[in-house]
Amino acid sequence: MGNSDPSFTNTFPAAFEADWRKRVDAVLKGADFDKKLVSRTFDNLNIGPLYGRKSASHLIAGASAGRPWRVMVRVDHPAIEDAAKLAIADLEGGADALALVFAGGRSARGYGLTCKTVADLDGALEGVRLDLIDIRLDLAPGDTTAVQMMAALVKSRKLDPSQLRVDFSMDSVAAVLTGAGNNWGEARDKACAVVQSLTKEGFKGPFLSIDMRPYHEAGASEGQELAAALAQGVLYLRALETQGLTLAAARDCLSFVMPFDGDQFLGVAKVRALRMLWQKIDVACGLIPKPILIHAETSWRMMTKRDSYVNILRSTVAAFAAGIGGADSVTVLPFTQALGLPDEQARRLARNTSIVLQEEANLWRVIDPTAGAGGFEAITEELSAKAWELFQDIEREGGLVESLAKGLLQARIGETHTARMRAISTRKEPITGTSEFANLTEITPTVLDIEPARTALHRDANQALVSHRVSEPFERLRDHADAVSTATGKRPHVRLFTVGPLADHALRLAFTQNVFVAGGFEVEVTPYKHDSFLLQQKELAIVCIVGSDSAYTEHMTAIAHDLAASSGTIWLAGNPSKLDTTLQADGVARFVFAGCDVVAELSLAHGVLAEINKSNRIVP
Repeated sequence: MGNSDPSFTNTFPAAFEADWRKRVDAVLKGADFDKKLVSRTFDNLNIGPLYGRKSASHLIAGASAGRPWRVMVRVDHPAIEDAAKLAIADLEGGADALALVFAGGRSARGYGLTCKTVADLDGALEGVRLDLIDIRLDLAPGDTTAVQMMAALVKSRKLDPSQLRVDFSMDSVAAVLTGAGNNWGEARDKACAVVQSLTKEGFKGPFLSIDMRPYHEAGASEGQELAAALAQGVLYLRALETQGLTLAAARDCLSFVMPFDGDQFLGVAKVRALRMLWQKIDVACGLIPKPILIHAETSWRMMTKRDSYVNILRSTVAAFAAGIGGADSVTVLPFTQALGLPDEQARRLARNTSIVLQEEANLWRVIDPTAGAGGFEAITEELSAKAWELFQDIEREGGLVESLAKGLLQARIGETHTARMRAISTRKEPITGTSEFANLTEITPTVLDIEPARTALHRDANQALVSHRVSEPFERLRDHADAVSTATGKRPHVRLFTVGPLADHALRLAFTQNVFVAGGFEVEVTPYKHDSFLLQQKELAIVCIVGSDSAYTEHMTAIAHDLAASSGTIWLAGNPSKLDTTLQADGVARFVFAGCDVVAELSLAHGVLAEINKSNRIVP
């Protein structure tokens, strides 16, 4: 018991990176270490497989360090009474903060509070003790009416504004981001006037929001999100300073909204990097650094409509990253958010995600638990450096509004979005339940029976940052397959003809099945026989040949005449660059393989089947 050097601590030999590298090289057998074990982000930052501990590190604390993050839930039901009931249920179930999502906002997705008067807002918050919880307003672009209604509600309830925790979250740049208009000067002056009015009434703020979600949902990289947030924050500091506020007072007017997706490491690094970078802004302003207020929300971009239960896992990882990264409040989007307005059960699962992480995993009890961890520290530092570089680019372009007005920032984010969607289409970035391991017999969970409003935001291609979910290309394929099934009474069909022993091509067969099911196709596997192959023309099936490379070489000559006799499009499982070139001459037109554009191949297959159906007068 009293031995300070127990023998079991000396039973393992000392570990050195050089020894580890020798063992890795032996396993790689000459393969390129960087290509196999080093991943790269969309900011072109390298993430290695092994890092040593960083001894020279310091804690990066949040504004609410030392207490659990606020469990913030969305109040977004259009019906006032129903919104109030759901809000009370969430608060009684363990939430301690509300995000009031108003209709017309980007994050409302066609729903949201439809409060027109103070009485409406009072009804939506009936029974809610505003002095016991945090409130954040999620506004429509350029809206200040809801802000004024909130202030009036506080007054009508005879509450002390200075004792409330209300983040009014006005976003003067929002109209520019949606392409609805670019009159930044007018929006700035309007917001600053409201800030001064609220301050006189005794509210402490924050008042202005730096919302990173529009950049994220348009496809931005982590570095681009951070750079845009810094540029927007500096924009607000300058605007408030011109209205007579000190920089210290202006800083206290700001808060940030940060989205978190399923990448735990980059999520933690992103929130830590933002705090580090804003400290640089504080120092540049001559201020003593002070923790910023960060509201976290799980990513809309990562939510899927298909196999939506997997969203629970994605959101858990995102909430975990936000929590240990030091977010001050966390909103977990219900797992059915992409399907419609979530019901009480989905909302319960969402809020319980944070509660379990807090109460059972106790994540909040350690301030910045990743401090000193070599991997997190390295990624944080590299991401910070990249974001600062991109921020300086925006400043050189005249600041955020000028960069947006000229379409420069949108163009860079667009390039990243294109690269991201290429990775999605090739399944380099797989989506479980959607592009990988799709389930054609899944049961779609229920949502509230309320249609979203058909509110179309103006989207000038040169100005707007348009929200995307990365699963949309595969969802469109599945939707098309379902429409064909409804119209014809038969699901789109693919017949895989296997060549050679199963043991030789089992992995390739599983891969190919997975690919076609992701497109909504029913898959049938048939060993190759001359007569059954020719039946594909009559049975309206898409055909793909599956075997090992050696089996193709051995049998392809024997089936060449079948291929030549077929007037259909034939797929083959395998990379054409590594196969006998005579295969294409024998009649194989298309290939599926790891790294191919799966969305393109599935789209083509649907098109081929549509032509077959059309020629047989079966019109989906």
